[in-house]
Amino acid sequence: MSISYPIIRLVKGGGKRARHGHPWIFSNEVAMTASAKALAPGSLVIVEDAGGEALGLYGFNPHTLIAARLLTRNIAAVIDAGFIAERLGGAVQLRNRLFDRPYYRLIHAEADGLPGLVIDRFGDAVVAQANTAMMDRLSPQLTEALEQTLSPARIIFKNDSPARKLEGLELATFAAKGGEESLAVEENGLRFVCDPLGGQKTGWFYDHRDNRAFVAKLTKERRVIDYYTYAGGFAITCAASGASSVVAVDRSEGSLALAAEAARLNGLADRVSVQRAEVFADAERRVASGKRFGLVIADPPAFVKSKKDLQPGLKGYRKLARLTAALVEPGGFLFLASCSHNVGVADFAETCKRGLDDAGRTGRILRTSGAGADHPVHPALPETAYLKGILYQLD
Repeated sequence: MSISYPIIRLVKGGGKRARHGHPWIFSNEVAMTASAKALAPGSLVIVEDAGGEALGLYGFNPHTLIAARLLTRNIAAVIDAGFIAERLGGAVQLRNRLFDRPYYRLIHAEADGLPGLVIDRFGDAVVAQANTAMMDRLSPQLTEALEQTLSPARIIFKNDSPARKLEGLELATFAAKGGEESLAVEENGLRFVCDPLGGQKTGWFYDHRDNRAFVAKLTKERRVIDYYTYAGGFAITCAASGASSVVAVDRSEGSLALAAEAARLNGLADRVSVQRAEVFADAERRVASGKRFGLVIADPPAFVKSKKDLQPGLKGYRKLARLTAALVEPGGFLFLASCSHNVGVADFAETCKRGLDDAGRTGRILRTSGAGADHPVHPALPETAYLKGILYQLD
């Protein structure tokens, strides 16, 4: 079976980065002819350089800054359920080497060869986000490929990411197979609950798995406060590791209900209290009252969702660092995180340092970290390593 794909030609010099392994073609590198502009977003195309040399098979969107995303160098490939199933199979094989149980980020976009696609696995259920027009168009083939590869009891599409708006896509959340009830999560030997339809992202944040395990080792017989707890990932892990008490703070009643249920499931309800509050106001109140904790965790949602938000967002991270540092008892620990990909590692470290200075605290960095190994990074896209974590001990 052969398929004839439309051809997109690049301007002179436009193929230089692509030849060196970069999987994206930007709109200013494309010769935007009338026929190119007329292609439907998400169309599969062959991209050629200005001299006519084929560079690969791409998903094309004439209306976005990232105009083309590489799917395969094989321009004769048939992009069907079998093609996607092969990519899924490779991802499953890798994750099975990393983890003993089927709870992980299964597909992490370009790094797993499926640009703009995110899939999290929850035992016999999967939750997918198709964030590009190409992957959105391929959703029927993806569903078939998931059946071939995993035969899950539930397939949920959580297509509500703001990235879809940039691609000209509508937002929608639905179950393609199975029900819409909450999902069970297993992580670090503990049990949690997530809401795949009403919760954030896919319902759970596997990216912090290693960070949760590491900071929890420091909590034995210490008081802990976990800001932006969401479904209680850090809070429950710390309680299970011997924290004397844990306060889980979030402004969402739904999130706190998930955290409370996780505490109950793990027999930790007597050591975990959930409290609804706005984090900055709560931290200021506790600082004023002289409260101190052996470990303070602050893992907020993205403060910087676009480049124009960078300076206000950095001010927010600085204020958060100041307030949370003031809550740490001498010799205690502070873990700060950012999931804003527009904030670089150096910028985050510097703004957190300034926040500690504002609080009059000194100490040392024990660990800097990112996402777990089930969130791989494409070698040509280091900027997509979005998660940053810094663990301090404060004097």
